Amino acid sequence: MNFRKPMLALAATAALAGCATGPALRSDYDPAADFSRYRTYAYVQPLGTDKAGYSSLLTERLKSATRTQMEMRGYTYSEKSPDLLVNFGARVDTRTEVVPAPPMPYYGYRMGFYGPWAGWGWGNEVYQYQEGTINIDLVDARRKQMVWEGVAVSRVRNAEQLNSETAVAQLVSAIFSRYPFVAGSGQPLSPHGPSQPGAAGPAASPSSAR
Repeated sequence: MNFRKPMLALAATAALAGCATGPALRSDYDPAADFSRYRTYAYVQPLGTDKAGYSSLLTERLKSATRTQMEMRGYTYSEKSPDLLVNFGARVDTRTEVVPAPPMPYYGYRMGFYGPWAGWGWGNEVYQYQEGTINIDLVDARRKQMVWEGVAVSRVRNAEQLNSETAVAQLVSAIFSRYPFVAGSGQPLSPHGPSQPGAAGPAASPSSAR
């Protein structure tokens, strides 16, 4: 089971990054946090993607991609005195979708010329599918309080699909496109953060991205 969880997380990341329309993105931040205080960062130990007791490939790729995004925004890595701690989460959930049967007027093309056999009828269709979620948390290291969260969610269409550094980098870039601050500044640059070339995903609603 410890081996299976990292593999599922890898599959979830690959599906999220490879989705043709991009993952669904959302983010939020603590308006009471003073983001002007944050200039350095490090990683939570242990990270949420390392629950199996060792550093997974997913973790290393997320760390590398996140480091790129943080440094683009002026943050400096400091293991000894970080202002922010970065954490990751990944999971795959089974979802159920119920598709209602077509309404009776749909069958009006028969025009009364013939009727169905006894006991005829279409019921609702029930489908199950896998949904992958990747989230990145930024935590105030001094207060031990999360101050920003970015989340990407999508269906997992191919659980066997392998991951790559490029796919993870694109996914992390998309998530960080929702991060609206730069190091040492408490003023959000925009509702969705700095412009990110190649960032994918639909716009977040006003209630989920400030």
